[in-house]
Amino acid sequence: MTKRFDVAVIGNVGIDTNVYFHGADVDFSREANFTENVDYVGQAGGYASRGYAQLGKRTTFIGYVGDDFSGRFIREEFARDGIDLSGMLVDPAGTSRSINFMYADGRRKNFYDGKSHMTLQADPALCRWLLGEAKLAHFNIPNWGRFLLPIAKELGVTIACDIQDVVNLRDGYREDFIEYADIVFFSAVNHADPAPLLHDLLSWKPNLIAVSGMGARGCALGTRDGIRYFPPVSMPAPVIDTNGAGDGLAVGFLSSYVLDGYSLEDSIRRGQIAARHTCTQKASSSNLITPDQMSAYFQRG
Repeated sequence: MTKRFDVAVIGNVGIDTNVYFHGADVDFSREANFTENVDYVGQAGGYASRGYAQLGKRTTFIGYVGDDFSGRFIREEFARDGIDLSGMLVDPAGTSRSINFMYADGRRKNFYDGKSHMTLQADPALCRWLLGEAKLAHFNIPNWGRFLLPIAKELGVTIACDIQDVVNLRDGYREDFIEYADIVFFSAVNHADPAPLLHDLLSWKPNLIAVSGMGARGCALGTRDGIRYFPPVSMPAPVIDTNGAGDGLAVGFLSSYVLDGYSLEDSIRRGQIAARHTCTQKASSSNLITPDQMSAYFQRG
């Protein structure tokens, strides 16, 4: 049966404000600090949806924006990308926001306002229709998203969940997403080595595919065949902004492995290429990697 969409992205989208410090840190002894402040469409649902669309995948988004200036801007940007807006719903509390403090040495601190995402409940009939029309369901873990997991499982859609910067896998919040997932992504930013987490995931779900982003250290892949580490890829352009890198890794991997039939190893590399390209974009989700760019970097070996 021909499906209308390659992927349904279930997640939060909002406006990110990146605050770039000119110095090494904030001078808290002074009331005023001069910075560069840039607004753009961000957050995991924003980066993932735009990443798939930029790679030419037929994408629908399920999530919320406010009936406000920011929400209208996001709708316009998604429509320009060709992303289906049938599942873009309205949060009465407004559009979610993030403030990202960006340090010159690459560090960042995020302050996230998810508005009503802990209490919203998406329309199950609408979501069932959209999920049924997709080959892949890519979940970025808003609380309301957990209620769509059983629907996706019942429909037989491949389920991928990005559980973000994990501290403890069994923290009560992420367990539903892991339980339903066929493929899991997570950031190892809070761990020197993701191997213990990967072993825990695979003992929990032996058939799981688990990918851990390790930033400048590369990434790790866990399957029933064991754990493999992959060094980072290099590109001529420098790393200037790591926001969205984990989303790039997931989009590059999933579009390659689930949608295009690449091997696990090649899909990891294509995911790393997408992530590394994302890091060359300063406060922007508008210029993510294209199929031609992906092919050129991938063919370089």
